[in-house]
Amino acid sequence: MRAPRGAALVLVLWLIALLTALVGAFAMSARIEHLQQRVQDDSGRAQEIGRAGVAYAMSRLRADPQRPAWQPDGRLYRWRFDGAQVDIRIEDESGKINLNLADIPLLQGFLQALQVEPAAATRLAGAIVDWRDADDLSPVGGGAEGPDYVAAGLPYGPRNARFETLGELQRVLGMTPSLYARMRPMLTLHSRLARPDARFAQGPVLTALGMDAALVQAQREQEWAASNDTMSAPAVASGSGTYSIECSVVDERGRAAVSRAVVRNTPSTAMGRAYTVLGWEQGMASQ
Repeated sequence: MRAPRGAALVLVLWLIALLTALVGAFAMSARIEHLQQRVQDDSGRAQEIGRAGVAYAMSRLRADPQRPAWQPDGRLYRWRFDGAQVDIRIEDESGKINLNLADIPLLQGFLQALQVEPAAATRLAGAIVDWRDADDLSPVGGGAEGPDYVAAGLPYGPRNARFETLGELQRVLGMTPSLYARMRPMLTLHSRLARPDARFAQGPVLTALGMDAALVQAQREQEWAASNDTMSAPAVASGSGTYSIECSVVDERGRAAVSRAVVRNTPSTAMGRAYTVLGWEQGMASQ
């Protein structure tokens, strides 16, 4: 009788161990699902707050008798919504360099303002223009047509058509990831200007326009200080109606999220929309 009893005891112990493992696995799976759902909820909430920030920023671009209009020149505005702090920056797309319209001197000056060596800046500016033009001729001083891409061992050549996305610039011969990252915030495809509007341009763009960037930015600082002390700040003077809006959200638990949108004023609200979203990016990080 002892042998069957011993076997039964071992079997019971194995069953207990198996059940314990199953319960532990279930608890771990439930915990992981809970954390995943929490991240999704946080991401969704942050995204909705970011959307609210974009809508609020667009409403503040219009002046009313009670408050001055916000200016789309990159200054920081702070707003609280649903327990979260939202830092908002608005930039008029007309203050950026349009990749499809800028000429070589403007691109070259912009690259040099970003500390690119003059000869390299000339070659890269030519390569950018060669990417979008339909001919096979490179400008004086450098450029990049099909044979240059073949010589560099690349499996593609210039598009010979307008840039469709800013990311496409990374494929231009001579472009590097670090340089692209510095250029991108000051580039656009949405303005209608061959030369940016200096009222809304950042330092390197001002330099490319042949202006004293430090002087212009100092004048802006004075205007910002004055607009904080008076209700006489001007209404938006931009003719583009297209803006980049960045909303940095920090919620009550310290979780951070960033929403970036490119939006354009809608002339008519017949469809129930005051603006059209041309581009949207969303990201989250822990603070």
